[in-house]
Amino acid sequence: MAQAAGTTLADAVRAEVGAALAGTDAELARRYPGDPGTRQPVHTVYVPADAFTAGTVREWGDQALAALDAHAPDAGALAGLLGLPAELAAEVHDRMRAKLRREPVEDLRIDFEDGYGVRSDAEEDAAAVAAARTVSAAVAGGSAPPYVGIRMKCMEAAVRDRGIRTLDLFLTTLLDGGGLPAGLVLTLPKVTFPAQVAAMAQLCGAFEQAAELPAGRLGFEIQIETTQAVLGPDGRSAVPLLIEAAGGRATALHYGTFDYSAACGVSPAHQSLDHPVADHAKAVMQVAAAGTGVRLSDGSTNVLPIGPRSQVHAAWQLHYGLVRRSLARAYYQGWDMHPAHLPTRYAAVYAFYREGAAAASARLAAYVAKAGGAVMDEPATARALSGYLLRGLDCGALTPGEVTAATGLALPALRALAGRPEPTG
Repeated sequence: MAQAAGTTLADAVRAEVGAALAGTDAELARRYPGDPGTRQPVHTVYVPADAFTAGTVREWGDQALAALDAHAPDAGALAGLLGLPAELAAEVHDRMRAKLRREPVEDLRIDFEDGYGVRSDAEEDAAAVAAARTVSAAVAGGSAPPYVGIRMKCMEAAVRDRGIRTLDLFLTTLLDGGGLPAGLVLTLPKVTFPAQVAAMAQLCGAFEQAAELPAGRLGFEIQIETTQAVLGPDGRSAVPLLIEAAGGRATALHYGTFDYSAACGVSPAHQSLDHPVADHAKAVMQVAAAGTGVRLSDGSTNVLPIGPRSQVHAAWQLHYGLVRRSLARAYYQGWDMHPAHLPTRYAAVYAFYREGAAAASARLAAYVAKAGGAVMDEPATARALSGYLLRGLDCGALTPGEVTAATGLALPALRALAGRPEPTG
């Protein structure tokens, strides 16, 4: 008969430690709930409010396809342009074309800020109502992108009331038109102090109460495009304070390339996603957001793929490289400024997931089977591997059949490893 293992500490000691850490446990759960486990779009497209129509998404897809046909019409051209192996280029090119036909835009932001400018109150009122009606009709007709919403004006005194009114008009008209879309996204730009984020959270709560919506229904993205949003006047990192001020409503942090670069004194010719000031800001954002459930998005490039073929190819090579760089640094979303950016957005995203899928699948299968292998993985890595494959599935880079065949895992098991809930509805 095996002898019982002996211990020294009394049960009361364990209980005392548990009681002493109960508050810490609760604080950890509140501040660091983990990733929400839902789909994250690979990009955000923003369109000035006065240019947004019912045909905007399809027009972007058609213009992207036209650019692809004109400047990289087949897999061989794409392989030569981007330096892809022939087999991978063929897979990517086919999927890109299908994506641009089926779902060219994953996340659409109707812009009432920099892209829209200052208009008369009557004009902006009309634009806010028209945008909401167009979104409602698209949702009802099944043509809306998975995520859609507005970027309002910021909380600075000169434009604060205008931004609040536009937000109210947009949300109220959505409710009148059938309800808030499941993929509704609101973006708060040019944040400098936590009090501005707290004010936005207060507005969301007040609207929910007045409209008899469930508490917490409205969340919002915070754009990080001022230096004060990264480093506070007291020398402390400001990003955690912004997340805290949102009271659980912050859904994402979006880096604003050009405003932030200009605030740091970077000359226009050198303002880019890969400038050292950008890398610093995004590294701070990444650490501050880790574990909070607040997601990250990179900014954009303002080099447009237009003009003669040589100019388009140069812009595409730049954009492709920047997107791949962001993906490798765990920035899985970015902003696109022009329809002709869509081909290289999806080329970069699809190549990233397809070229790594076999190795990720093999590692995950070995982990589940406890078979070992060339790399010894831990639970956190298995979670990241399954999350990587699910991101590839979300955007269309991979198919369920491919992933299940390579991993031996059905999608529910893959979601469970990634900590994702099963989809509802």
